[in-house]
Amino acid sequence: MPSKYVDRALAQRAAGAAGIGFALLIVAANLVLIPAGMPSPGASAEEAIEFFLSTDQPTIAVSALLPAVWTLATLFAAGALAATLPGSGRSAWAYAGFAGVLLQNATFTLVVAIRLAMTTIDDSASIGTLWALHEAVFGFNGTFLALAMIGLGTAGFTAGLLARWLLVLGTVAACLQFASATLTPLIVTGHGNFSLLGLAGWLLWAVWLTGYGATLIRSAGRAHHGPGATTPAGRGADAQPD
Repeated sequence: MPSKYVDRALAQRAAGAAGIGFALLIVAANLVLIPAGMPSPGASAEEAIEFFLSTDQPTIAVSALLPAVWTLATLFAAGALAATLPGSGRSAWAYAGFAGVLLQNATFTLVVAIRLAMTTIDDSASIGTLWALHEAVFGFNGTFLALAMIGLGTAGFTAGLLARWLLVLGTVAACLQFASATLTPLIVTGHGNFSLLGLAGWLLWAVWLTGYGATLIRSAGRAHHGPGATTPAGRGADAQPD
Protein backbone atom coordinates (compact mmCIF):
# COMPACT_ATOMS: atom_id res chain seq x y z
CA MET A 1 0.00 0.00 0.00
CA PRO A 2 1.41 3.45 -0.87
CA SER A 3 2.95 5.29 2.07
CA LYS A 4 0.50 8.18 1.69
CA TYR A 5 -2.38 5.83 2.59
CA VAL A 6 -0.46 4.49 5.59
CA ASP A 7 0.32 8.02 6.81
CA ARG A 8 -3.28 9.08 6.33
CA ALA A 9 -4.58 6.04 8.22
CA LEU A 10 -2.17 6.59 11.12
CA ALA A 11 -3.12 10.26 11.34
CA GLN A 12 -6.83 9.41 11.36
CA ARG A 13 -6.37 6.78 14.08
CA ALA A 14 -4.40 9.29 16.14
CA ALA A 15 -7.20 11.83 15.73
CA GLY A 16 -9.77 9.23 16.79
CA ALA A 17 -7.72 8.35 19.87
CA ALA A 18 -7.41 12.07 20.66
CA GLY A 19 -11.21 12.42 20.53
CA ILE A 20 -11.66 9.53 22.96
CA GLY A 21 -8.92 10.91 25.21
CA PHE A 22 -10.56 14.33 25.15
CA ALA A 23 -13.88 12.83 26.24
CA LEU A 24 -12.27 10.74 29.00
CA LEU A 25 -10.31 13.69 30.42
CA ILE A 26 -13.27 16.06 30.61
CA VAL A 27 -15.38 13.37 32.27
CA ALA A 28 -12.55 12.57 34.71
CA ALA A 29 -12.12 16.25 35.59
CA ASN A 30 -15.80 16.54 36.43
CA LEU A 31 -15.73 13.32 38.45
CA VAL A 32 -13.15 15.06 40.65
CA LEU A 33 -14.75 18.52 40.80
CA ILE A 34 -18.38 17.56 41.36
CA PRO A 35 -17.85 15.31 44.43
CA ALA A 36 -15.58 18.03 45.84
CA GLY A 37 -18.51 20.45 45.79
CA MET A 38 -17.88 22.46 42.61
CA PRO A 39 -20.99 24.67 42.21
CA SER A 40 -23.17 23.63 39.29
CA PRO A 41 -24.27 26.08 36.57
CA GLY A 42 -26.93 28.37 37.99
CA ALA A 43 -25.59 28.09 41.55
CA SER A 44 -25.66 31.16 43.76
CA ALA A 45 -22.67 33.39 44.41
CA GLU A 46 -22.73 32.26 48.04
CA GLU A 47 -22.11 28.65 47.00
CA ALA A 48 -19.24 29.75 44.77
CA ILE A 49 -17.69 31.85 47.54
CA GLU A 50 -17.86 28.95 49.98
CA PHE A 51 -16.26 26.55 47.52
CA PHE A 52 -13.45 28.78 46.26
CA LEU A 53 -12.52 29.95 49.77
CA SER A 54 -12.11 26.32 50.80
CA THR A 55 -8.50 25.26 51.26
CA ASP A 56 -8.97 21.69 49.99
CA GLN A 57 -10.84 22.27 46.72
CA PRO A 58 -9.10 20.64 43.72
CA THR A 59 -9.48 23.38 41.08
CA ILE A 60 -5.75 24.04 40.68
CA ALA A 61 -4.86 20.35 40.31
CA VAL A 62 -7.65 19.70 37.79
CA SER A 63 -6.76 22.81 35.79
CA ALA A 64 -3.33 21.33 35.10
CA LEU A 65 -5.06 18.78 32.83
CA LEU A 66 -6.71 21.40 30.64
CA PRO A 67 -3.82 22.14 28.22
CA ALA A 68 -3.82 18.43 27.33
CA VAL A 69 -7.61 18.51 26.95
CA TRP A 70 -7.51 21.41 24.48
CA THR A 71 -4.65 19.84 22.55
CA LEU A 72 -6.55 16.58 22.17
CA ALA A 73 -9.71 18.46 21.17
CA THR A 74 -7.87 20.30 18.40
CA LEU A 75 -6.19 17.11 17.13
CA PHE A 76 -9.57 15.37 17.05
CA ALA A 77 -11.23 18.25 15.17
CA ALA A 78 -8.40 18.46 12.66
CA GLY A 79 -8.60 14.71 12.04
CA ALA A 80 -12.36 14.83 11.59
CA LEU A 81 -11.94 17.74 9.19
CA ALA A 82 -9.35 15.87 7.12
CA ALA A 83 -11.46 12.69 7.09
CA THR A 84 -14.53 14.47 5.68
CA LEU A 85 -12.73 16.49 2.97
CA PRO A 86 -12.54 16.97 0.05
CA GLY A 87 -16.15 17.35 -0.99
CA SER A 88 -17.73 20.65 -1.92
CA GLY A 89 -21.09 19.64 -0.49
CA ARG A 90 -19.70 19.10 2.99
CA SER A 91 -16.75 21.51 3.15
CA ALA A 92 -18.73 24.29 4.82
CA TRP A 93 -20.08 21.92 7.49
CA ALA A 94 -16.62 20.53 8.19
CA TYR A 95 -15.01 23.95 8.55
CA ALA A 96 -17.89 25.17 10.72
CA GLY A 97 -17.45 22.19 13.04
CA PHE A 98 -13.69 22.71 13.21
CA ALA A 99 -14.24 26.38 14.06
CA GLY A 100 -16.69 25.34 16.78
CA VAL A 101 -14.06 23.18 18.49
CA LEU A 102 -11.45 25.95 18.32
CA LEU A 103 -13.91 28.51 19.69
CA GLN A 104 -14.95 26.25 22.57
CA ASN A 105 -11.26 25.75 23.38
CA ALA A 106 -10.78 29.52 23.54
CA THR A 107 -13.96 30.09 25.53
CA PHE A 108 -13.24 27.36 28.03
CA THR A 109 -9.73 28.69 28.47
CA LEU A 110 -11.39 31.81 29.84
CA VAL A 111 -13.70 29.73 32.05
CA VAL A 112 -10.78 27.88 33.62
CA ALA A 113 -8.76 31.09 33.95
CA ILE A 114 -11.62 32.63 35.93
CA ARG A 115 -11.80 29.55 38.16
CA LEU A 116 -8.07 29.78 38.84
CA ALA A 117 -8.41 33.47 39.61
CA MET A 118 -11.10 32.69 42.18
CA THR A 119 -8.76 30.25 43.94
CA THR A 120 -6.12 32.94 44.43
CA ILE A 121 -8.21 35.58 46.19
CA ASP A 122 -9.87 35.62 49.59
CA ASP A 123 -12.31 38.47 49.04
CA SER A 124 -15.94 37.31 48.95
CA ALA A 125 -17.15 40.22 46.85
CA SER A 126 -14.50 39.62 44.19
CA ILE A 127 -15.32 35.91 44.03
CA GLY A 128 -19.01 36.76 43.64
CA THR A 129 -18.25 39.05 40.71
CA LEU A 130 -15.95 36.54 39.02
CA TRP A 131 -18.52 33.79 39.52
CA ALA A 132 -21.15 35.82 37.68
CA LEU A 133 -18.69 36.26 34.78
CA HIS A 134 -17.84 32.56 34.90
CA GLU A 135 -21.52 31.59 34.66
CA ALA A 136 -22.12 33.80 31.66
CA VAL A 137 -19.07 32.59 29.70
CA PHE A 138 -19.70 28.95 30.65
CA GLY A 139 -23.28 29.16 29.47
CA PHE A 140 -22.55 30.81 26.14
CA ASN A 141 -19.89 28.16 25.44
CA GLY A 142 -22.75 25.81 24.57
CA THR A 143 -23.07 27.70 21.28
CA PHE A 144 -19.67 26.45 20.14
CA LEU A 145 -20.25 22.88 21.31
CA ALA A 146 -23.45 22.87 19.27
CA LEU A 147 -21.62 24.25 16.24
CA ALA A 148 -18.94 21.56 16.54
CA MET A 149 -21.45 18.72 16.72
CA ILE A 150 -23.67 19.97 13.92
CA GLY A 151 -20.75 20.82 11.62
CA LEU A 152 -18.54 17.77 12.11
CA GLY A 153 -21.54 15.48 12.48
CA THR A 154 -23.15 16.57 9.22
CA ALA A 155 -19.85 16.52 7.35
CA GLY A 156 -19.01 13.07 8.70
CA PHE A 157 -22.40 11.63 7.80
CA THR A 158 -22.49 13.04 4.27
CA ALA A 159 -18.94 11.72 3.76
CA GLY A 160 -20.10 8.20 4.62
CA LEU A 161 -17.89 8.24 7.72
CA LEU A 162 -20.42 8.61 10.52
CA ALA A 163 -23.33 6.32 11.35
CA ARG A 164 -26.84 7.79 11.34
CA TRP A 165 -27.29 7.22 15.09
CA LEU A 166 -24.22 9.35 15.84
CA LEU A 167 -25.56 12.11 13.60
CA VAL A 168 -28.90 12.01 15.46
CA LEU A 169 -27.20 11.87 18.86
CA GLY A 170 -25.00 14.87 18.01
CA THR A 171 -27.97 16.83 16.68
CA VAL A 172 -29.99 16.25 19.86
CA ALA A 173 -27.01 17.20 22.03
CA ALA A 174 -26.41 20.30 19.90
CA CYS A 175 -30.02 21.40 20.28
CA LEU A 176 -29.81 21.00 24.06
CA GLN A 177 -26.54 22.93 24.21
CA PHE A 178 -27.83 25.71 22.00
CA ALA A 179 -31.05 25.99 24.03
CA SER A 180 -29.02 26.22 27.24
CA ALA A 181 -26.77 28.91 25.72
CA THR A 182 -29.83 30.87 24.62
CA LEU A 183 -31.26 30.66 28.14
CA THR A 184 -27.98 31.77 29.78
CA PRO A 185 -29.41 35.22 30.70
CA LEU A 186 -32.12 33.46 32.71
CA ILE A 187 -29.73 30.91 34.24
CA VAL A 188 -27.37 33.59 35.59
CA THR A 189 -30.25 35.54 37.10
CA GLY A 190 -31.55 32.74 39.29
CA HIS A 191 -33.34 30.24 37.02
CA GLY A 192 -30.78 27.48 37.51
CA ASN A 193 -33.15 24.66 36.53
CA PHE A 194 -32.66 25.60 32.87
CA SER A 195 -29.01 24.56 33.21
CA LEU A 196 -30.18 20.92 33.21
CA LEU A 197 -30.60 21.27 29.44
CA GLY A 198 -26.90 22.05 29.14
CA LEU A 199 -25.97 19.18 31.46
CA ALA A 200 -27.93 16.69 29.37
CA GLY A 201 -26.37 18.08 26.20
CA TRP A 202 -22.89 17.88 27.71
CA LEU A 203 -23.33 14.21 28.68
CA LEU A 204 -24.48 13.41 25.14
CA TRP A 205 -21.52 15.45 23.80
CA ALA A 206 -19.14 13.16 25.73
CA VAL A 207 -20.80 10.06 24.23
CA TRP A 208 -20.73 11.63 20.75
CA LEU A 209 -17.03 12.44 21.08
CA THR A 210 -16.21 8.87 22.09
CA GLY A 211 -18.30 7.45 19.23
CA TYR A 212 -16.78 9.81 16.67
CA GLY A 213 -13.27 9.03 17.88
CA ALA A 214 -13.91 5.27 17.66
CA THR A 215 -15.30 5.76 14.15
CA LEU A 216 -12.15 7.59 13.03
CA ILE A 217 -9.99 4.76 14.33
CA ARG A 218 -12.14 2.03 12.82
CA SER A 219 -12.50 3.63 9.39
CA ALA A 220 -8.87 4.68 8.96
CA GLY A 221 -7.52 3.64 5.58
CA ARG A 222 -10.93 3.42 3.96
CA ALA A 223 -12.54 5.58 1.29
CA HIS A 224 -15.98 7.07 2.02
CA HIS A 225 -18.47 7.58 -0.78
CA GLY A 226 -21.79 8.53 0.78
CA PRO A 227 -23.97 8.40 3.91
CA GLY A 228 -23.28 5.26 5.88
CA ALA A 229 -21.16 3.65 3.13
CA THR A 230 -17.45 2.88 3.39
CA THR A 231 -15.19 0.78 1.20
CA PRO A 232 -11.59 -0.30 1.76
CA ALA A 233 -8.98 2.13 0.52
CA GLY A 234 -7.69 1.07 -2.84
CA ARG A 235 -11.08 -0.32 -3.98
CA GLY A 236 -13.02 2.83 -4.75
CA ALA A 237 -13.42 4.73 -7.98
CA ASP A 238 -10.29 6.76 -7.33
CA ALA A 239 -8.27 3.92 -5.85
CA GLN A 240 -4.70 3.23 -6.76
CA PRO A 241 -3.11 -0.23 -6.79
CA ASP A 242 -1.20 -1.43 -3.75
